[in-house]
Amino acid sequence: MDKFRDTYKIPSARLQQWDYGSPGLYFITICTQNREHFFGEVIVPSPDSSALSLDLPAAQFMKYTPIGELVHRYWQQIPQFSPYVEVDAFIIMPNHLHGILFLNKPNYQQWQPNTFGPQSQNLASVIRGFKAAVKKYATTYQIPFAWQSRFYDRVIRSEKELQHIRAYIYDNPLKWEAEKNNPENLWM
Repeated sequence: MDKFRDTYKIPSARLQQWDYGSPGLYFITICTQNREHFFGEVIVPSPDSSALSLDLPAAQFMKYTPIGELVHRYWQQIPQFSPYVEVDAFIIMPNHLHGILFLNKPNYQQWQPNTFGPQSQNLASVIRGFKAAVKKYATTYQIPFAWQSRFYDRVIRSEKELQHIRAYIYDNPLKWEAEKNNPENLWM
């Protein structure tokens, strides 16, 4: 195992030889530290409730805390700070966020595989900026909150995979009861 500054470093979970600044669709999962429920709670109607028969988006079953509302708003605002990014489907859950980001760079021509060190205008810099903005707000207003140090990503490689991931995101609140007590159900 490699060492960095005389400390063992954890191998990167990123796709080797992939350019994370290149155009593409990326499925992201970001968790709170220790998977604490900072963002709110899922209010799922009972199976015999008429709410389930109305085909409501599953996101309407989330009751956000103030920090959950902030995370929702900041995620939607990512394109304001990174104009080459488009936000696709996403859901804020009590202790994590799932989302799809599209890095839209039509004139991108310089392929640069993922490297360790300072980076800008790539997926890691977008996520770093988003997480830092939320944490700064929480710190400024003395809201107890912390992120898990890393995030999960997956390069979406086909239309079929994109549709599957969108369905997973949209249905996530309805699957919360099965997921919340089983950490292995998170895509981490």
